[in-house]
Amino acid sequence: MLMHNPPHPGEVIKELCLEPLEITVTAAAKSLGVSRKTLSAIVNGHAGISPEMAVRLSIAFNTSSESWLAQQLQYDLWQAEQQRKHLNVMPLVVNKNITKRSRLDAARRGTT
Repeated sequence: MLMHNPPHPGEVIKELCLEPLEITVTAAAKSLGVSRKTLSAIVNGHAGISPEMAVRLSIAFNTSSESWLAQQLQYDLWQAEQQRKHLNVMPLVVNKNITKRSRLDAARRGTT
């Protein structure tokens, strides 16, 4: 189930990790082994959490890498769903009158 307008994971890093520890982006970036620019882009919502960054965050903040990736997925999916009506996609449906066997035969002949 999609959360309603989930926060960008960078906002979570800022509000739940950096601010309580009173740590700057520069200091956190150094601890994470990334550039200040990289972490700043994430914290400001201009970049997402990669699997490698999720592992780094999990080590630094004693969390799970899966939780960081799940947050990113929820954020990205919610954003994409907001554009659903603008996507030019036509549904693909199977003709229920065609049997599975005849579909397989047609696929082998290349006539699908």
